[in-house]
Amino acid sequence: MSDPALSTTERSGIIRDGLAVGVATGAYGVGFGAVAVSSGLTVVQACVLSLLMFTGASQFALAGVVAAGGAPLSGAATALLLGTRNTLYGLRMAPLLKWRGWRRAAAAHVLIDESTAMSVNRGSTQGARLGFLTTGVSVFVLWNLATLVGAVAGEAVGDPRTFGLDAAVGAAFLALLWPRLKDHRNIVVGVLAAAVALSMVPLTAPGVPVLAAGGVAVLVGAVAKRQDPTEIPGADDVAGGHH
Repeated sequence: MSDPALSTTERSGIIRDGLAVGVATGAYGVGFGAVAVSSGLTVVQACVLSLLMFTGASQFALAGVVAAGGAPLSGAATALLLGTRNTLYGLRMAPLLKWRGWRRAAAAHVLIDESTAMSVNRGSTQGARLGFLTTGVSVFVLWNLATLVGAVAGEAVGDPRTFGLDAAVGAAFLALLWPRLKDHRNIVVGVLAAAVALSMVPLTAPGVPVLAAGGVAVLVGAVAKRQDPTEIPGADDVAGGHH
């Protein structure tokens, strides 16, 4: 049995909310563009990352490792680790959106925190699809445009230390993390991960401390999953930091 058609009011509300989230989130791509070129990437490389990788936390992680002098492979591994949560989103969204073939493959590229949050609680498949597409596509378009603006501006600035852009990666990660600190468990995980990362900074190559810190979160998540096997982490708590 097919879903009833969305009313004009409901459709307009979903589109309005999705575009609002897209504008607010997409504009943050300016920060990534500036950070990327200050880390040593070219404008083209920064734009290609936003176009193909399109997950903000992973992009900032890669730029941070490169800025610290780490190997590109370490940066890629860190970015991959941070992007694994999108797989969990996919487990929840696939049966909800009910797309097949190329539509599912295309949707996977805009499967981010925001598009998931704006669709997961809709009362129908049509509502979920509209919320997902409106949010995901608007974020994608604006994030890529903002990346170009930020990269061009960052390249014009020159030495990032002149304006403090060398600290922008850390600031960006803090901004992404802050909305997640809503309960005691997340705070404890954050403190433990930070302690592990700081202890490994003098001993390991750039990028490895971030991977180790991510391992703390993975370990805690695995333990929590074992305690509650019916829960899909992140499926109902995705309103927060950018993709």
